[in-house]
Amino acid sequence: MDKKNIGLLFGGKSAEHEVSLMSARSVYEFADRSSYNIHPIAVDCEGNWLTRKESKNIIEDKELNKVPSRNTKLKNKGLNNFFENDYDVIFPLIHGPYGEDGKIQGFLELLEIPYVGANVLGSSIGMDKGIMKKLFDYNGLKQAEFITIKHFEENKLKKINNFVNRFGLPIFIKPANLGSSIGISKVSKKEDLKTAINDAFKYDKKIIVEKALKAREIECSVLGKNDFKASLPGEIIPSHDFYDYSSKYQDQQTKLIIPAELNEKLTKEIQKMAIKAFEIIDGEGLARVDFFLANNEIYINEINTIPGFTKYSMYPKLWDASGLSYSNLIDELIKIALVET
Repeated sequence: MDKKNIGLLFGGKSAEHEVSLMSARSVYEFADRSSYNIHPIAVDCEGNWLTRKESKNIIEDKELNKVPSRNTKLKNKGLNNFFENDYDVIFPLIHGPYGEDGKIQGFLELLEIPYVGANVLGSSIGMDKGIMKKLFDYNGLKQAEFITIKHFEENKLKKINNFVNRFGLPIFIKPANLGSSIGISKVSKKEDLKTAINDAFKYDKKIIVEKALKAREIECSVLGKNDFKASLPGEIIPSHDFYDYSSKYQDQQTKLIIPAELNEKLTKEIQKMAIKAFEIIDGEGLARVDFFLANNEIYINEINTIPGFTKYSMYPKLWDASGLSYSNLIDELIKIALVET
């Protein structure tokens, strides 16, 4: 059987650039080389595409934590190189904006190249927490109270103060279009609101203000196309006040409880809600769905259509606990990408 040529796309302009490189290195290491030729495709922080040779050197050099910026005189060389190659499937691992939001997916659709993960619509909905949450609300999924605020709005602080007066503190303030807990603040004092708002607006033109629940943090992985299945749920016990970037990727104190200690009824309810959320956004391929569990009530938090994919990340670890190894998960995702709708 001929090997499939898989383009492994990573890096990009998002603040999640480093996470993308970590995810890509894990896929590069564990993909079955008897079935696939894995061709890394690096994108630097300015959005310039690098050649296969350059990309291979970057992914194999574990001292690098980001894609080095390309000489601007050569900025189109890598993209030209991409068009000259024949790929069976692209595996996009650019987290956040410019990779997880439908832009890359639309580009690949135009080129008629199959790819792993959600389509254009599912990707864009999954990236924008404001739209996502409104759709969840419309479809009856229970959530913490929230509002969305755009940068151009007047009286932003007044609007947030009204929210606080109604629902109390603490609250979370976060960019609407980003992941890996970048730009998120947990605010417990009103005098900290301005700083938190400014921090979130550094990353996006729209922010989410959300009531903080005293709850367990539960995550569930979803897989499939047309026919979906959910993994066993897992629980995160963060080392910090909440599951921020440092807790996820830097310190070693955060605990991942896999599977989560839940009774059968709660487990099935979470799995059912995870699949429903995936269907609501028109998801395909993969997603990690995050929940809060407070007083045995399940609240959906968000869905991630390109979740962290390192060998230590929750998405693959949940599937491993459910009987699907990391290498076999890669196989399954590539098979799904090749399924015609």
